[in-house]
Amino acid sequence: MDRLALLLRLRPLSAGLRLLNKVPRQTSAIRAFKAWIRNVIPFCRGRRPISCVAIAVAVVFAPLSVHAGSWGDPAKTLRVAMEVDVTGFDPAATQDAYSYVIEGRIFDALYVWDYLARPYRLVPSVAAAMPEISADGRTWTIRLKPGIYFAADPAFAGKKRELTAHDFVYSWKRVVDPRLHSPNVDLLEGKLVGLDGAIAKARASGRFDYSAEIEGLKAVDRYTLQLTLIEADYTFLPYVVFPPLRAVAREVIEKYGDASGRAMDHPVGTGPYRIKEWRHGQKVVLEANLDYREEFFPDAPSNADAATKALATAMKGKRLPQIGTIDIAIIEESNPRLLAFDRGELDLLDVRYDLALKVVDEAGRLRPNYASRGVQLGRATELSLSYSYFNMEDPVFGGYSSDKIALRRAICTAYNTDEEIRIIRQGQGMLATQPIPPDVVGHVPGLKPQTPYDPALARALLDRFGYKDRNGDGYRELPDGRPLVLRIASEPDQTSRMFDELWQRSMQTVGIKVEFLKQKWPDLFKAAHAGKLQFWELGLAGGIADYYMQQFYGPSAGAANLARFRNSDFDTLFRQSRHVADPEERTNVYAKMTEIIAAYNPWCPKAFRITNTVIAPWVSGYKKNVYYFIHPWHYLDIDLAQQKARK
Repeated sequence: MDRLALLLRLRPLSAGLRLLNKVPRQTSAIRAFKAWIRNVIPFCRGRRPISCVAIAVAVVFAPLSVHAGSWGDPAKTLRVAMEVDVTGFDPAATQDAYSYVIEGRIFDALYVWDYLARPYRLVPSVAAAMPEISADGRTWTIRLKPGIYFAADPAFAGKKRELTAHDFVYSWKRVVDPRLHSPNVDLLEGKLVGLDGAIAKARASGRFDYSAEIEGLKAVDRYTLQLTLIEADYTFLPYVVFPPLRAVAREVIEKYGDASGRAMDHPVGTGPYRIKEWRHGQKVVLEANLDYREEFFPDAPSNADAATKALATAMKGKRLPQIGTIDIAIIEESNPRLLAFDRGELDLLDVRYDLALKVVDEAGRLRPNYASRGVQLGRATELSLSYSYFNMEDPVFGGYSSDKIALRRAICTAYNTDEEIRIIRQGQGMLATQPIPPDVVGHVPGLKPQTPYDPALARALLDRFGYKDRNGDGYRELPDGRPLVLRIASEPDQTSRMFDELWQRSMQTVGIKVEFLKQKWPDLFKAAHAGKLQFWELGLAGGIADYYMQQFYGPSAGAANLARFRNSDFDTLFRQSRHVADPEERTNVYAKMTEIIAAYNPWCPKAFRITNTVIAPWVSGYKKNVYYFIHPWHYLDIDLAQQKARK
């Protein structure tokens, strides 16, 4: 090590980097050295030799502290699994939860949900404080923390690249750039003064003018972002947590973007991790971002329970992230995922509901064979629901006439949701009564199910509106005599087959023929956005009442609103809800919107889900957080000695 330090003192840093590249055994320590040298070289240009010597010394000793376990320790690897591969890593171009999970660790948000606080609350992340909002609710001033840097990348030509307010302006403009075809346009369209005009010009000219100033989206100075809303919107703040509204660097997009302006496989952010490897359909590997700002495990809130306070005390003073590598395996089936955890090949696992009772008993307690090994359990009711939607533009099941509404209602009423929760979900759920889940502000307590299970009622509805078996084959036809076939989109895995069988049995009891379109999830997701699916089941999470209701908002058709439901009364109430400051009054508006959804039946609400996470005994820092894409990897630590001993 002394010889290496001497070489760094006697030669230019670039020569030192070339020497390191020639070292035969590229250990984690050597890789850390090289990363630090790349960051230091820009600062040495034009400096006196003695200054570069001091910097070189820092280069030598700083990685030593990293390797010794202070933070981002390359010896520590957290092994986890997801059931579906990501669609890409461009926040503006993706909308699936699996991509969000990864993007949430690479890209920083202005605000995030407090990791330890319950009830949940938003706190500044790269913002220096909560937004300053004018008395009329329309002008928001957000100040950024200085000294936050993007991960080193060739796009920056060897220079350190600081995050600024201009990056957020550029990133938000990308979301609405027509060339990008972002599925997240509805997060911003119709909200910021002047933005819709810029979109219209881009559509007419074929090019979005990124240099043109937009009144409602400005960088006042290097660290100040100013938003001017068309109307006051008291539901907007939680949306800035979503990955599409996190910051990317223009240089990265221009270097790695494709013809549509998407940079799907080369993400560069300011977050705690960066992409090391992506093998499509197999794995994603993240490594600690050595340019990540100085951040420590958070303190417990004053009102925290004893367990949370003990956790904060145990983790106090630990710089984030502690773990150097996150190895994410793509394992589609539930059984292999749980077996991998049981064999010690995974350190943390969200247990799919179909295997929940192998891990917990009927009361939700960890089973003895896990508890005796020191396995930890995280369990909570998710801020999410599962549902199946109809394509309202489909010629058979779409439309707003009484016969179409009756057909959709009969299908939902014939489906045995009770059996789904009891058998397939193994009790890990509650009957969904509305779009907004419990514990989300806006949930209306006491509502009855919109379509309670009643096959006799379903048959009566179908008979009344002319859906009858005219040829005696056991299946009903349309009123005009054409075949009636429900085509359900479904994935090719074992759990999906269980749902398929339940749908088949449920529809058989009322005489409706079913066919299944079997494709992998990313392909179905693309088809859903293109309006090519007739009927599909999804899970929806977000923790924001406005987000759940946006699934039925007309202008969001084809984006958040996959059902393509359109109703002017609903749309008026949706816009009105955003102007209501009082949460209780806003909940009353949501109740009226829920009545409209129930009247037209564009979906079959199914279950509010309960989730279980098992955590290996050598993992510390974990606290269950039900916000869907907040997987708390960068808050965790690993006891290497205990991990090796258990192996």
